[in-house]
Amino acid sequence: MAPVPECVDPALVPQRRLRSGALMPAVGLGTFGSDHVPPDEVAAAVRGAYEAGYRHFDCAAVYGNEPEIGRVLRSLRREELWVTSKLWNDKHSPEDVGRACRQSLRDLQVDCLDAYLVHWPFPNYHTPGCDADARSPDARPYLHEAFMGTWAAMEHLVEEGLVRHIGTSNMTVAKLELLLRDASLKPDVNQMELHPHFQQPALFAYLKDKGIEPVGFCPVGSPGRPERDRSPADSVDIEDPVVVSVAREHGIHPAALCVKWAVQRGQVPIPFSTNPAHYCANLAAVVGEPLTEVEMAAVAAIDRGNRLIKGQVFLWREGLSWEALWDEDGLVAQ
Repeated sequence: MAPVPECVDPALVPQRRLRSGALMPAVGLGTFGSDHVPPDEVAAAVRGAYEAGYRHFDCAAVYGNEPEIGRVLRSLRREELWVTSKLWNDKHSPEDVGRACRQSLRDLQVDCLDAYLVHWPFPNYHTPGCDADARSPDARPYLHEAFMGTWAAMEHLVEEGLVRHIGTSNMTVAKLELLLRDASLKPDVNQMELHPHFQQPALFAYLKDKGIEPVGFCPVGSPGRPERDRSPADSVDIEDPVVVSVAREHGIHPAALCVKWAVQRGQVPIPFSTNPAHYCANLAAVVGEPLTEVEMAAVAAIDRGNRLIKGQVFLWREGLSWEALWDEDGLVAQ
């Protein structure tokens, strides 16, 4: 393996231009530590990643580490950063949206968020650390009228100057069709699971066609995901022979190859790591020699449709399988 440089010039990192004209770094550091990585450790990774050349940080209130991250962000040059946060499911009521956003602003110690996303389209809450069978007694399916109330409050955040861009996460084409039909301000980004074994080509193409940037979580297959998000049928991207072979050709780790492929494909990966060697290697790979068309096609051909984050805890009634969350028949499930 080639030695990992200590830092990358941020000016070399590709960027995505949103419809507003704003530029978003095409790779970011995820901060999904939640209940398995201490908040201070995640905050230390944010500082280390900044020093390595990262300028894009993907946060969320539910991760439970925004105050610690904020103590790092306040010491950095805000104008260099792209900072995203997300509205959690129990804050979907229009009167709660502004309060939740302001709390994230206070915790992250910034005056404005570059992007604020609705974390899940369902207002279904679950307790931290719960298992896959946990269900909220107040859970309900996606109700478009209710979601549009949430979205109107998100639009108001832009009008207030608290947020520069708004977006969605864990959406489907069926739900986005309704949102795009009725929204005054269209979503600028949609965050979704994306990795070589789960490429979501139809949703990816739909977003590109609508001018919505796809931001991909789990870009290396999320080897550190919580136990409730694991199943015996899951495959491991970084052990795929194609990924291993292409990575070897470029002298990089298979995980870094997954991140490199994602950026070159045209999505914005947000890998989570607190290991300096790993997050430095990911960024170095992005700015290294590009993959050939043959290599890109080889990775595109290994898509297995293997969704890792199934979201069972957001189901709204007994007897439903997790597939109901994802509108696989093209209709919004009720």
